[in-house]
Amino acid sequence: MLQETYTLTNGVKVPKLGLGTWLIDKENAAQAVKEAINIGYRHIDTAQDYFNEAEVAAGIKACGVSREEIFLTTKLSAQHKNYEDAVAAIDSSLQRMGLDYVDLMIIHSPQPWDKFGQSDRFTTGNQQAWQALEEAQNAGKIRAIGLSNFQQSDIDNILKNGTIAPAVNQILAHVTNTPAALIQYAQEKGLLVEAYSPIGHGELFKNAQLAQMAEKYEVTIPQLCIRYTLQLGLLPIPKTANPAHMKNNAEVDFVISPDDMAVLKGMEKIKDYGEASMFPVYQ
Repeated sequence: MLQETYTLTNGVKVPKLGLGTWLIDKENAAQAVKEAINIGYRHIDTAQDYFNEAEVAAGIKACGVSREEIFLTTKLSAQHKNYEDAVAAIDSSLQRMGLDYVDLMIIHSPQPWDKFGQSDRFTTGNQQAWQALEEAQNAGKIRAIGLSNFQQSDIDNILKNGTIAPAVNQILAHVTNTPAALIQYAQEKGLLVEAYSPIGHGELFKNAQLAQMAEKYEVTIPQLCIRYTLQLGLLPIPKTANPAHMKNNAEVDFVISPDDMAVLKGMEKIKDYGEASMFPVYQ
């Protein structure tokens, strides 16, 4: 699985499984990245709002694998909703990481975090942030640009007003929370859908029905959940700093039957994400 790729609409290839680094602190981020790359990961995901971009980049530089073999994603902070701020933030990411380019940069949210879920969709602000990303791509600072947490109307805003179509939409998607209509819409528009928290921020370990199905396939719950997203045509980005978990997450060379996929799609939605419930995307 670690050698398999999707191809974005602009021809850029992206490994089908990524390593997420959200909540991996600065002290551990570089080592986590080195461990993942040593295992075989070639896709690393960070963000300005994770406050570990520099450390993630340090891990990539120290891993012994050429920069060209690593697909690095970062995210434009959700707060940047005007052109000038977005331009400055893009350049700041590159300076922080000490890199000439990143492979993918995406707008982290259509709304600033303190306005997440409210009625204002920041239509003009997202157009300006997108313009900054387009210019950075044209300048060779970014190989592909995309979105995160964008709903259909937000995607339409970018498609109608931009000159480069977004390559991805990274969203919360996992067993018990599969936004089928949004996924289908994005895929029909040519966007690759990436799934963050494919194990429901760990809450799916508590699901007895899921545990029973994992036992049937002789796999772990994370493996079943990651395979589920892959069979939906998504790109899962599980987060872990544990090398054993990294290795386990990548061992998903099995197939879930159509009947069991239907069962997984229909499982009751998580109502409480535990400690993660404080974050806007889990509310």
